[in-house]
Amino acid sequence: MEHGLTPGRHRRPRRFGLVAAGGTALLSLVLAALMSLTGGVALAATLFSDNFDDGDASGWSKSGGDWTVVADGSSVFQQSNTDSSLARQFAGSSSWTNYTVSARVKPTGFNGSGSYAALGARSTGSSTRYQVALLNSGRAELQVVNGSTVTVVGGTNLTVSMGTWYTLQVTVSGSTLTGWVNGQQVASGSSSQFSTGRIVLVTSYAAARFDDVVVSDAAGPAPTSAAPSASRSSAPSPSPSGPAPSSSPGTIPTWPTKSGDAGLPNGTISVSGTFDGGMKRYCCIGDGGQSESQDPMFELANGATIKNVILGSPAGDGIHCLGTCTIQNVWWEDVGEDAATFLGTGGGTSYVIGGGAKSASDKVFQHNGNGTVNISGFYVENAGKLYRACGNCTNSYQRNVVIDNVITKSTSVVAGININWGDTARFTRITAYGSSTVICDKFLGAPKGSEPTHVGSGADGVNCFYSPSDITYR
Repeated sequence: MEHGLTPGRHRRPRRFGLVAAGGTALLSLVLAALMSLTGGVALAATLFSDNFDDGDASGWSKSGGDWTVVADGSSVFQQSNTDSSLARQFAGSSSWTNYTVSARVKPTGFNGSGSYAALGARSTGSSTRYQVALLNSGRAELQVVNGSTVTVVGGTNLTVSMGTWYTLQVTVSGSTLTGWVNGQQVASGSSSQFSTGRIVLVTSYAAARFDDVVVSDAAGPAPTSAAPSASRSSAPSPSPSGPAPSSSPGTIPTWPTKSGDAGLPNGTISVSGTFDGGMKRYCCIGDGGQSESQDPMFELANGATIKNVILGSPAGDGIHCLGTCTIQNVWWEDVGEDAATFLGTGGGTSYVIGGGAKSASDKVFQHNGNGTVNISGFYVENAGKLYRACGNCTNSYQRNVVIDNVITKSTSVVAGININWGDTARFTRITAYGSSTVICDKFLGAPKGSEPTHVGSGADGVNCFYSPSDITYR
């Protein structure tokens, strides 16, 4: 049975306001994971991102074409002129060297042979770049573009359909270039033509829409939709003061020791800005069961951050995020109903960075709203699912999850999503203690009052993205 609050219908718990002194709103950019959260193993840092949900394209520089931000489910960046021989939008820093850029691209019109829509990296001028291009000839190619000279590094046959979203990714690391489409490698090769440069969105005699642009400093496939809404800077988030979840990748972490106890005399704690619990143990609320009538311990306003907290048992319905939020170095002794429920319907990305949870008979993280949940450096033990996109809430949305450097033990499923609503789940560096753990479960979402139908599991390059090298079973 599906559980979790429905957006627009969350319970009204008893609460008292709490804004930490000196607290700030969620930083516009968060490191995908921090050294202190990974035992000295650095994860990818997000250098730039834009999903255009703010309704504008500030931070981009145009060269040719007719570009506007339009609605397509959410806001997207459109180039509509199929007569333009070369239309480009540039962003980022000309000094960037090694990075991965990813974006969703939807061709909407082609005008003759040789037309294409592309995503580029290391653009040093108006007509120089490395790019992955979707060609109307039925090809996806990794190319080196230097003026009118186009060198094809490699490619693959691909039916390129108008009106279909494709996830393009380009990695530049030293002289090595690699390109992907929908999580599958298109080609890899070598070129020393350009050593630095900006990212670029490109069409040639084509119309296309672009969304969820993310630049990461990782030298590998960067998960899409993994960055905060319309973020255009490179400020890291503060490091939590609590213990790191793992002394080495894939190693089960030591559970943190509480620094003291804190009660909930007035019920649910409402948080705006940043709340740092100093590794105190907060307890108790609810009955520890699966009842949906329980209040949360913490309710986070849009943009709020909670960090360095241990949730004792019973923890009620854990944490509610009313918009986007960051949950950093938070540990659940016994999940009970859900550890956290993401209710925001304004798009954007919520982050779970570090921490851990035990004893979730159903799921740990429940995603009822829309947008993306990014989970990194987390440990889960004795759970049904780490993440579930709600399959029968009052409102049906496309939901996305990005899961990286996560350890599971005695956990049945890492993530469950609804493919009929376009959900996506992306996995990298997953360590599963137990060979029966399912990485990605697929369902057909159903109306409220009905149960979703399980239709399969496993990577497919459409909804579930991972390769065998991303998963380690122990």
